[in-house]
Amino acid sequence: MNKKITILLLTCFAYVLTICAQNISVSAPTHVATGENFRVSYTIANVSVDEFRSASIPAGLEVIAGPYTSQQSSYQIVNGHTSRSSSITYTYTLYAEKAGSYTIGAAHAKAGGKTIASRPFRIQVSGATRNNGSSAPNMHNDVVSPSHSSGGRISSEDLFVKVTANKKHVHEQEPILLTYKVYTLVDLTSLDGKMPDLKGFHTQEIPLPQQKSFHIEKLNGRNYRCVTWSQYVMYPQMTGKMTIPSLTFKGVVVMQNRNVDPFEAFFNGGSGYIEVKRNIVAPAIDIQVDPLPQKPADFSGGVGRFSISSQLLNNTVKAGAPVTLRVVVGGNGNLKLIKQPVVTFPKDFDKYDPKVTDKTKLTTNGLEGNMVYDFLVVPRNQGNYTIPAVSLTYYDTSSNMYKTVKTAPLTIKVEPGDGKGTSVTDYSAVQQTDIKPIKQGGYDTIDTEKLFFGSTSFLLWLLLPFVLFVALVAIFHKKAVENADIVGKRGKRANKVATKRLKTAYKLLTAGKQNEFYDEVLRALWGYVGDKLNMPVEQLSRENISDQLAAHNINAEIIEKFISALDECEYERYAPGSAEGNMTKTYDSAMIAITEIDGVLRDKMVKRNSGDTVRIILLFVVLCFSGFVNASVDTAKSQQGDSSETAAAAYAKGDYQQAAECYTKLLKVGESAELYYNLGNCEYRLGNITQSIIAYERALRLNPGDSDTRYNLQFLRGKTIDKVVPVDEMFFVTWYHSLQNLMSIDAWAILAVSAFVLALMLILAYLFGSNILLRKIGFFGALVGLLIFVLGLLFAYQRKVALSEHNIAIVLTPTLNVKATPAESSSDAFVIHEGTRLTITDSSMNAWYGVRLDDGKEGWLPKNSVEVI
Repeated sequence: MNKKITILLLTCFAYVLTICAQNISVSAPTHVATGENFRVSYTIANVSVDEFRSASIPAGLEVIAGPYTSQQSSYQIVNGHTSRSSSITYTYTLYAEKAGSYTIGAAHAKAGGKTIASRPFRIQVSGATRNNGSSAPNMHNDVVSPSHSSGGRISSEDLFVKVTANKKHVHEQEPILLTYKVYTLVDLTSLDGKMPDLKGFHTQEIPLPQQKSFHIEKLNGRNYRCVTWSQYVMYPQMTGKMTIPSLTFKGVVVMQNRNVDPFEAFFNGGSGYIEVKRNIVAPAIDIQVDPLPQKPADFSGGVGRFSISSQLLNNTVKAGAPVTLRVVVGGNGNLKLIKQPVVTFPKDFDKYDPKVTDKTKLTTNGLEGNMVYDFLVVPRNQGNYTIPAVSLTYYDTSSNMYKTVKTAPLTIKVEPGDGKGTSVTDYSAVQQTDIKPIKQGGYDTIDTEKLFFGSTSFLLWLLLPFVLFVALVAIFHKKAVENADIVGKRGKRANKVATKRLKTAYKLLTAGKQNEFYDEVLRALWGYVGDKLNMPVEQLSRENISDQLAAHNINAEIIEKFISALDECEYERYAPGSAEGNMTKTYDSAMIAITEIDGVLRDKMVKRNSGDTVRIILLFVVLCFSGFVNASVDTAKSQQGDSSETAAAAYAKGDYQQAAECYTKLLKVGESAELYYNLGNCEYRLGNITQSIIAYERALRLNPGDSDTRYNLQFLRGKTIDKVVPVDEMFFVTWYHSLQNLMSIDAWAILAVSAFVLALMLILAYLFGSNILLRKIGFFGALVGLLIFVLGLLFAYQRKVALSEHNIAIVLTPTLNVKATPAESSSDAFVIHEGTRLTITDSSMNAWYGVRLDDGKEGWLPKNSVEVI
């Protein structure tokens, strides 16, 4: 029985804990002295809070400050799995004005879509506060006695800060990486400490994430929760023994108050934990700084490892026109403290102050990147000039010796000026432009392994229409033979021949030649009916003609008119009366008879032939499209989902980091030109120019005809250091590439299939059409369709080959020395910088790429220094 009661109590207790976990937990003391200040904290865990309302405070207690809001996040690693919890705390400072027992009611909050509340709790105020020698009231539990509330002191092994320097013996101006790491075994909720201004050091702090993430690190046999709190890069400006002083951090630790009964604390609002303030001292570090050896006369002040390059943005100019010489100093070291390079220009050049662009970034390796110097000069006279090499002397910390690097001499051709003079403006005022906005709506995903072009569906769309075409031609072969029949064609010309003879008869009529007139009319009538009905001369008789005309569905009235015309022609020759009147009557009768017969036969023939042609084409279309329902295009259309909408909303709010993460996640599902484009926009907004270029290049690889991507890519290339001028190509080659890039691979494939099917339909119209206009349209239209078909296949094939070749790369290293041969000891061929586009020409070496720039320069570079598109 006792066992059952115990289980029931434990179950109820667990239920109460579950309910409590869904509410607001309270941290407050159970007893304070009269005249003391004390804190009341409300904590809501793992949920977003929309609104918070504090409890009503009874008379005798006074709120003197608050609420102060703080957010905490903690990480825990168990069996290799990381879990994260977060909470938000609202803290009030109260003053105990009068002695007594006070009940503070429930606080309420709207969190996670519902209303939650804390439990009421009691506070006992009695006794008098200890005098601290000040008029200000004491803060309850400001100083925690281990025997009173904390259950034990926080030792230096439980919580400490470890400071390290990557080098303790350096030369003057040589960078030092200083790192402060926090190790804790207790619940550290806040920490504050800043590096003081150091004399003798040029100090820069490395930006670290504001949200600190703890990880587990083993030290002296114990597992600590550890976090890198701050890092600094320091350049010593003085020599001798220099000391980085100790630094005191102010921390707050939450500890359990063991003097409070846990059940009482639970039902009293969770006041079993208290905050303890702790000062944590980071030890001092001594650094030995040696002076540099005897400095050369041309020493630039640079200490580290550097390179220098120069480039004329235009090698050919007119006299009086400005030209820019770009000198770039790059590498790792004290780049910002290096003296400006000295350039010796010809005497005929007017020189202006250079524009200096800082493209450096602070990393754990020190200051990396490039300093760009743009020298604006104006040549006054024509001729060929040489700008001498620009040198840079620095102290190399890896070899502990001075080194001098030089650029290659540059040649500039100055042509005669136009006599208009030159107005040099302030070129530092760059016009403010921006990239195109992101693409909204749905997006197409492309699986290079499942393209429509070359797939089974694509082959079926070509094969089956051709098979149907051959079948229809075979079935309606008789119709094609009829269209080619010479006798049949003679029948079609019968009306023209008869009309010609009647015109001759009319001339004989006006000339009064009676006998010749009647003979010509008879030839017209007999010849017409023989050609039209395909009757030989020996079969021409009135009875046969009547029978044949009746067989062609000519009504009896029209047949009677034709026979009457024949009879009148023979009768009127010998009839009495006016000869001219008789000939006119005969001419009219013959003309009417031929016209009516030809009209009836022509209408029936056109109707039948047109119906046959239309039926043939419609049969082809129906069979083609009804038979290929399953042979549909395999281009996948991805609908815009929640992630895409979230990314667009984050971008609109300016949260580019979240937007970039969403687009990156979507790209893992399937490649998309639109997603790469939007990712490029996010990276640009975040200041990652190189990563933005990489994203745009990948978007352009999938959809080279997109004008927005080309615009943004061109805009970003203007922000890179290297200005690579492509080798000129013939204009028709440029046009060909532009036409090829108008559409995607599958779009060209679909156009090719459509043109092929249309061409077959037009060929059918040519073969079976009786109307000459229809046959001409069919013939020339089929030629155009076949031409489009061939071009579509060619462009789709070339685009697919280009898509399968990964030979475009973007430089990742801030400054990169391209080697003449694939060896580290090889001489430098030229220098390029971060964000430059190049073509991979040789990837057979294990660690090296053979590359070529768009201007024709070639060399070798390490594979890990570029990212392949």
